[in-house]
Amino acid sequence: MQQRELGRTHRNVSAIGLGTWQLGADWGSVDEADALAVLDAAYEAGVDFFDTADVYGDGRSEQLIGTWLKANPDAGVTVATKMGRRVEQLPENYNLDAFRAWNDRSRKNLGVDTLDLVQLHCPPTPVYSTDAIYDALDTMVDEGRMANYGVSVETVDEALTAIARPNVATVQIIINAFRHKPLDTVLPAAREAGVGIIARVPLASGLLTNRYTLQTEFAKDDHRNFNRDGSSFDVGETFSGVDYATGLEAASEFAKLAAAEAPEASSAQVALAWLAAQDGVSTIIPGARNAQQARANAAAGSLQISEGFNASVRALYDAKLREQIHPRW
Repeated sequence: MQQRELGRTHRNVSAIGLGTWQLGADWGSVDEADALAVLDAAYEAGVDFFDTADVYGDGRSEQLIGTWLKANPDAGVTVATKMGRRVEQLPENYNLDAFRAWNDRSRKNLGVDTLDLVQLHCPPTPVYSTDAIYDALDTMVDEGRMANYGVSVETVDEALTAIARPNVATVQIIINAFRHKPLDTVLPAAREAGVGIIARVPLASGLLTNRYTLQTEFAKDDHRNFNRDGSSFDVGETFSGVDYATGLEAASEFAKLAAAEAPEASSAQVALAWLAAQDGVSTIIPGARNAQQARANAAAGSLQISEGFNASVRALYDAKLREQIHPRW
């Protein structure tokens, strides 16, 4: 597995990481044994970066990782968590006292004294521009509660605002074959500033696996069922904000390109390899509901992507998706 420096954390992490939203909630149920098997399989395949959040299953995802860390004390895995989405989304709810309380809970869930990386979890837009927020985060680092901090964002403008701050180590943002705007704006700015980029939703909520149809039924507690209109959280988190039927058409076209590029690999693996190859991406965090998926995702780290394929993906985006993406993203 290729190792890359994760921005201003100066930690080396695997190019393919693991997102653990699935282990907490909103993707259908995953029992504890399966969740721990996912973590085992990812680690054994070379993954040493786990991303979680205090809101995933109201702490369940963090607790499962904490259980795994206790059983694997010498693993050397970097764990990034996120905070802020368990309260009403008002800028005034983001303050040092709240940060300390949220941090205490995450440290307890994960069973560690110092968190490797804490990210603000897509807070209200004014938060990214508030000096007092960064002062509070700096204080948390000085107190030894966390080693580094970053932000998770919904928009390019939010990312650029955070990148300009001197102690922001990482920015987490949606990038995939169906979401290209950050490639042109965020990645160059991050490279220049030395900020790490964590690419989330790398498979467009599964669309890029090319396994779904108009008849596919998602579980009632799966966000791909209940959040297509953005009624529960930002619609960009579900299928990257692309209309489902349009996404299915584009996924079929992508699969044809992927099969020609790497006949031995799945459409999902090629999509992950394509994203990992983008200049400035530090790590990507596909999720997995079982060990087989975790191993398959990690294997994408060894695929090589040609410039011709990169151009074909861009052409597909321009033809099928550019006009579908809301200017906000």
